[in-house]
Amino acid sequence: MADTLQMVGSHIKSGVTAVELDQLAEDYITAQGARPAFKGYYGFPATLCISLNDEVVHGIPNERKLQDGDLVSVDCGAEKDGYYGDHAITFTVGSITEEQQRLVDVTRESLEKGIAQAVPGNHLYDIGHAVQEFAEAAGYGVVRQLVGHGIGTQLHEEPQVPNYGEAGTGPRLKPGMVIAIEPMITEGSYDIYTGDDGWTVYTADGKLAAHFEHTIVITDDGPEILSLPTNN
Repeated sequence: MADTLQMVGSHIKSGVTAVELDQLAEDYITAQGARPAFKGYYGFPATLCISLNDEVVHGIPNERKLQDGDLVSVDCGAEKDGYYGDHAITFTVGSITEEQQRLVDVTRESLEKGIAQAVPGNHLYDIGHAVQEFAEAAGYGVVRQLVGHGIGTQLHEEPQVPNYGEAGTGPRLKPGMVIAIEPMITEGSYDIYTGDDGWTVYTADGKLAAHFEHTIVITDDGPEILSLPTNN
């Protein structure tokens, strides 16, 4: 997924459509001997979820051309040899405002804060607490209705991994656990709704959102990020 998103990101510019990006991703994934994990999942029609501006997640790629100033959250899943991975990045198009950049930066950093808590002996909600504390201190909303998840031989497995919670609560984290941590952070209220297509999730107040995600495995030495590009 990571190499796919790096490739997709290199094509994100004004005038490109989400459908074009989606086809690039599908071609790339299949060329690696893997399979797009999202396509056909509960009927989802595309390889990527591409969500713009006030779209939080699960956007269906369409023919709208990207424009300068857009925030483009791209979520990618792939399956190879029976195992799944999940990864998301919010990209920017052309010139954006300082406020937009700050939202993107805080969302990325909130993911890093959550990952840092994924160590043996900690509790599951230590992850979400770290995300929530950092994002809310910066003045942003943390989506409650959608969460991260376990991942392995299925795309979504237990446990659910919220981006909020009380520190020191939830199951103990153990070596060998593989989870996808994915903060969804909003400029305003954390309230969301699902659009008429049955998939695309929007902020209820129409303000911007950003989304970052990594698949990690918990080891004796701490978290190891599995969704890093091969040239990292």
